[in-house]
Amino acid sequence: MINITIVAVGNLKEKFSLEAEKEYLKRLSAFCKIQVVETKEFNKLQNIELIKEKEGEEIIKHLSSFPILLDVNGNEQTSEAFAKNLVKLSLTSSSLTFVIGGSYGVSEKVKNICKQKISFSKMTFPHNLFRIMLLEQLYRAFTIINGKTYHK
Repeated sequence: MINITIVAVGNLKEKFSLEAEKEYLKRLSAFCKIQVVETKEFNKLQNIELIKEKEGEEIIKHLSSFPILLDVNGNEQTSEAFAKNLVKLSLTSSSLTFVIGGSYGVSEKVKNICKQKISFSKMTFPHNLFRIMLLEQLYRAFTIINGKTYHK
C-alpha cells in the first residue's frame, strides 16, 4: 500500500472544507495510507520572497522520497493520466508527497526539489479549496485504477 502525504501551507477553517477533507480521507484509506500535514503560513511578513522562503523551509521538513508540486505551470493531465502516473510512481516509490503552496506559491528551492510538477488548471484556486480538489482527484484515480464505478 502506497503512502501519500499532502503537505499544505495553512489550515482549513471552514466547516464544509473540514467535512469534505474528512470524507475523502476516509474513502482514500481503502486504497492508501494518507495523511495531511499543515505547515505555517507566513503571510504577515512584508516580503513575498521571504514568505516563500520561510514557507518552503517548513515544506521541506515533510518531503518524502518522491515529492510532487501542484503548480499552475506544471504538466496538465486528465484524470486517467493522473491515475496511470500514480501506478507508475508506485512501482518505484512507496511514498509520495504532494505539495500545495501558500498564497504566493513556493520557493525556487522547493520547486527544484520536487521531482514532478502537476497542474490541475491554468486557473488559480484558493489553496484550501485546492486541497479538497486534490483529495477528490486522488480518490478518483484510485477508483480508476481499481475499476470502481465512481469515475464516469
